[in-house]
Amino acid sequence: MVVHSGGKTVYGASVGVLMLETQFPRIEGDIANARTWPFPVQFRVVQGATPDNVVRLDPRKRIDDFVREGRALVEMGCDGITTNCGFLSLIQDELKSALDVPVATSSLMQVPMVQALLPPGKWVGVMTISKPNLTKAHMRAANMPLDTPVEGTEDGDEFTRAILNDEPRLDYDKARQDHLEAAARLVNGHDGIGAIVLECTNMVPFAADIRKLTGLPVFSIYSFITWFQAGLSPRRFAEKLDDPRLDLTSYGAG
Repeated sequence: MVVHSGGKTVYGASVGVLMLETQFPRIEGDIANARTWPFPVQFRVVQGATPDNVVRLDPRKRIDDFVREGRALVEMGCDGITTNCGFLSLIQDELKSALDVPVATSSLMQVPMVQALLPPGKWVGVMTISKPNLTKAHMRAANMPLDTPVEGTEDGDEFTRAILNDEPRLDYDKARQDHLEAAARLVNGHDGIGAIVLECTNMVPFAADIRKLTGLPVFSIYSFITWFQAGLSPRRFAEKLDDPRLDLTSYGAG
């Protein structure tokens, strides 16, 4: 007999995503395009939290709004919470304390883990939507080294402007070029880059192109949250009948 336990409203979507209030296009690969994920996720918009006031200002002033919507996701049935902006590393500690579930606010939290994978003399480099706004406070909150090499897309023609200004249109080809130019600056301007972590959750559609250009592993919110989900909802593997541990006599045969 199989007995199922209740206690949630929604089942099968372990990860909840706290969303900024935006209108820019969410192309496949973006955290907020549901087709990006190989598993169901739940979304909740934090009203009034925009790319501008989260990246260029201080998101800690809106912590109560993020906690409220995070609690709504947990009450709905989420077992873990993430966000759609790497700059929200600043609220990691407050959010995990308030929600009492695992919280992965920022792709930047991968930096120490990726660094541990690299051989001696190789370093993680970070690509961000706005290098001037990525401060040591964000780095400390993500537990990443303060001397991590960083390059931004803000010198490009399309990506940073369109996202931070929340424009309703995005030229994909121009945004892709912004990423490739930033990646080239990162690896050419710093010796020993061995892997790249993408801070911005909107950068995922360009990760494969960055990998092809640089030849380096590229980690993003996609890699982080697929790992996160694997812990929240581990895959169940079926036993095989040829497993030597199985004995048919215990099932009344033989």
